[in-house]
Amino acid sequence: MKHINEQVESQRFIKNMSGKTKFIVSRNSRDIGLSRQTYQNKLDGMRDQKIITNFTININPNIRPNNLKYVMLEIKTNPKEPDLVKELLEIPQIRMLDGIIGDFSLFALFIFKSPEEYYQILNTIDKIMAKSHFKKYQIIETIKVFKTNGISMKDSAVSFDIDDVDYKILSILRDGQGAKPISTYEISKIFKEQLKIEISQSTIHNRIKKLEEQGVILNYTINFNPKKIGFKGKYLLRIKPKDPSKYNDLAIKLDIYRNITDLFRIGEQYGLFAIVRVKDIEDYATFIRDLYNSENIEDTYTNFVLDELISHTNFIISKSFSPTNVLNQEYFS
Repeated sequence: MKHINEQVESQRFIKNMSGKTKFIVSRNSRDIGLSRQTYQNKLDGMRDQKIITNFTININPNIRPNNLKYVMLEIKTNPKEPDLVKELLEIPQIRMLDGIIGDFSLFALFIFKSPEEYYQILNTIDKIMAKSHFKKYQIIETIKVFKTNGISMKDSAVSFDIDDVDYKILSILRDGQGAKPISTYEISKIFKEQLKIEISQSTIHNRIKKLEEQGVILNYTINFNPKKIGFKGKYLLRIKPKDPSKYNDLAIKLDIYRNITDLFRIGEQYGLFAIVRVKDIEDYATFIRDLYNSENIEDTYTNFVLDELISHTNFIISKSFSPTNVLNQEYFS
């Protein structure tokens, strides 16, 4: 019982650190009803236990002029190929790498800035796979992102074009933060010292503000280890509707399932691809049964994730994260 209570408390803190605005200790501690020092001590303890790592953001995949390109990779490998995993993890655009059960033994998710960046990295992936034992892999390109890290893309249109400076700021906010949220001064310093670009703090502040207001920055959050806060099961689910013309309609219905953290349209026979999180393994069977009972689904195909090789991630933790609770989501509550 103590362990469960600790997991619930950790979930409460992680939810508190996720929102539309940048994390500020004084404000967030007040919101949760703790003194600043008590709050900070709790965060330090969660870091020591590797429950949480670095602050980050989620970026709207529908940015302009080029949408972010989500690409999946399935690989057949064996335990005697640790170098293959190591080389994949060195690709900067990789966001997820899982050991899975099925025809393939590894699943990777990449997010690219543009098609051009994707084609450049594709050459690297091909070279890595050429050295593998089985040389068996398949690339799955997403057609549309319906949901990412628990955030619905239903009303996510972006009305202005971001430029290269905007994207560099977004990349720093996503990948360049540490145990504390990064400041505009630190971002300005990165531009000057690493990118050789002079840009003032006020300009960075104004650009970030616009990226927030235009919905390019979906949320501010922190990366955490799902298993350490009670999410024991992760599944990769392919879904085929009874009526192939109803993919969009089905995706809109699936969007509200809180256990589905990510949902994509892909160009395959099973045209919807979902990432599903459950707190208990038994919950997945309930989830699938309810899915068939409530939606016009012809068939599904599931891969069970044995091991998350990128152990820390982030997704919205809702108030009631259960298989059957599909009420309206309160993303930032």
